[in-house]
Amino acid sequence: MENGVEILKEGKYIYGIIRHKGPIGFGPIGIGKRADLVYGINYNEITAIVSNSPIMIYEARRVNMIAHEKVLEEVMKQFTVLPVRFSTISEHDDDSGILKILEKDYRKFDDLLSKMDGKKELGLKVLAQDTKIYDSILEKYDEIKTLRGKLINLPADKTHYQRMKIGEMVAEALKKETETYKTNILSVLNPLAEDVRVNDNFGEMMILNAAFLINNNIESEFDKAVNDLDEKYGGLMTFKYVGTLPPYNFVNLVINTKGI
Repeated sequence: MENGVEILKEGKYIYGIIRHKGPIGFGPIGIGKRADLVYGINYNEITAIVSNSPIMIYEARRVNMIAHEKVLEEVMKQFTVLPVRFSTISEHDDDSGILKILEKDYRKFDDLLSKMDGKKELGLKVLAQDTKIYDSILEKYDEIKTLRGKLINLPADKTHYQRMKIGEMVAEALKKETETYKTNILSVLNPLAEDVRVNDNFGEMMILNAAFLINNNIESEFDKAVNDLDEKYGGLMTFKYVGTLPPYNFVNLVINTKGI
């Protein structure tokens, strides 16, 4: 405590693990407001990417998450990287704690880096355009179209039950249609990927939320497949295609720094 302000002890914030031998630096882009230098600590050609940091728990706020990701993106310009879980800090103010971690988990890091070498994560979110997808359902499902046609000119207060019934039928049809579209899209993309993670959707309009682990040498082929799908379904849905990403969906290292 100094002048009523708690002084936190210093540690090393760990961003990720790469295969590299010798000194390396990435500039003053460390997490937090101090712009600490990001650099590598090496053990037998495996290097931890770190910066100095107070020993604290960083809140999972946008500014902190972006800072963490910015370091990984910078590293990824040159290296395959194993991302380490957000807010992982070695409680040593020198390299000793990091060296112990690298020595202890060397084989795991080595195996994972070999597995991920020459690959990248690409993200795809597909969202239905609500008006167009509902119009397509009305055209495709005769029962819904017919019932809606019968009610369209009748007063709402006298057709409450029937309108609720239509709402339920549309919701069920939407669920069925989005599942079919999801299956069709994945049937095209899955064969091109080394691995796939299909994540939870957010809201009924999301058709697909997935990450694909892709070999660098077929990235252009994968890009074309996504573009072709966008052209095929673009009238009904929006494709949000993102890459290159840190491979969080396929590797997210949890390192226990306690007692090390």
